[in-house]
Amino acid sequence: MESYLSSVNAGSFFLIVALVLTFITIMCVVFLVKSYRAGIKIGMDKKILNKAIVSSATFTLLPSISILLGVVALSGTLGVPFSWLRLSVIGALQYELNVAEIAAQSVGLSGLRLEELNIGAFVTIALVMTFGILGGVFCCIFFLKKYMGKLQQSPKKEKSGKPGFGAHATTAMFVGLCAAYIGSYIGKAIPRDGYDIMPLLVALIAAACMAVFEYFIQKKGKAVLENFSLAASMLIAMAAAVVINVAI
Repeated sequence: MESYLSSVNAGSFFLIVALVLTFITIMCVVFLVKSYRAGIKIGMDKKILNKAIVSSATFTLLPSISILLGVVALSGTLGVPFSWLRLSVIGALQYELNVAEIAAQSVGLSGLRLEELNIGAFVTIALVMTFGILGGVFCCIFFLKKYMGKLQQSPKKEKSGKPGFGAHATTAMFVGLCAAYIGSYIGKAIPRDGYDIMPLLVALIAAACMAVFEYFIQKKGKAVLENFSLAASMLIAMAAAVVINVAI
């Protein structure tokens, strides 16, 4: 275990990741400057531009808490450099955690458990996580221009006034994803040779927290809560898991 951890947290790995993220940071600054100058060129007020920059930076901090939690959650098993890289470039917190778990199981492990991991498994997990997210990159390269053209067109109203196929497809995929994971948690909670109710309890607690946030967002008009509802739900569920584990 010590050898594995020293390998995935090697100084050279930190250096490579730092170089990649430095390049991305510079690229972001360049785009920011170019966008600001373009806004000035078309006659936008500097006060409006500055306000947009400040407000965007402010509202970026709260959602980033959930990303930081993802780095913490993954770094214990996949090391700090790789977790830092994967959640700092292209990807999403939900995707990274789920795919890492699936990839670990695909190589014969019971899950993303430190005591079972080795360098071979790490390489497979890293490749699956990295290549799996590239679909969005290729879609942007080949289809984004056409898609943006459709977005800029006047929206077509559905004849029946009901949501179109895209809305139903998105909902169906989300429900299917949730059902798959909740189903696996229920399976683990069924008493057989051994059972584990912790994943199901944590999922229910997190869902209850999100339901409370959604109530205030949708019913009470507290839209600002949307920026940190995910992070807060994760923190509460994680804290509850610690408390439950100690109590049991």
